[in-house]
Amino acid sequence: MADEGAVDYTLKILLLGDSGVGKTCLLTRFAHDQFDGLVASTIGVDFAVKRMSVYDKRVKLTVWDTAGQEKFRTLTNTFYRSAKGIILVYDVSKPDTLRHLEEQWMRELEVYGTEVDAVRMVVANKVDVGDARRVTWHEGSDFARRHGCLFVETSAKTNVAVANAFEELVLKILETPSLLEDSGYGARPGTVRLDQPIAYGVYDYCYC
Repeated sequence: MADEGAVDYTLKILLLGDSGVGKTCLLTRFAHDQFDGLVASTIGVDFAVKRMSVYDKRVKLTVWDTAGQEKFRTLTNTFYRSAKGIILVYDVSKPDTLRHLEEQWMRELEVYGTEVDAVRMVVANKVDVGDARRVTWHEGSDFARRHGCLFVETSAKTNVAVANAFEELVLKILETPSLLEDSGYGARPGTVRLDQPIAYGVYDYCYC
């Protein structure tokens, strides 16, 4: 009898970006199909597990939501290790959050990332804001192209393209053989331990 809990690959995905861009809301929408406009700001690292089937392969994603506040940066360095996919999130109503992807988050990824071929995706979140939008699709797309990243626009609030973003990322990972060498069933280096999650929270307003 087949093991219903068995998977072909376990893939570690990181969500990076400034505090308040909606990383936690994206994670909650993807993992649980829920949305809460006022959520606890992440302190340290939180994560969710999601199983999916892609290319007839059973994939388990461990999606890590890292704190955006500078004062918590020292808590997250080890969580870059073995990440196969990186989602860099900005808020389309706040141009600074896009600029910070280049000035802070991509630089940090270069320092702490251990997977040379890790697939990177830029996600423009909160496209539901209407007239409050300050970053155009073309600006976001051009930014992603310059940095060799996939690009998707999303809204965690209205559930626009959230699942599609993760699916596109996973498809690209599965098409990159070097990322699968230590991620298969039974592999130790690419498997994230889930028995001791680090999840803290203090309540702050996060409009997602």
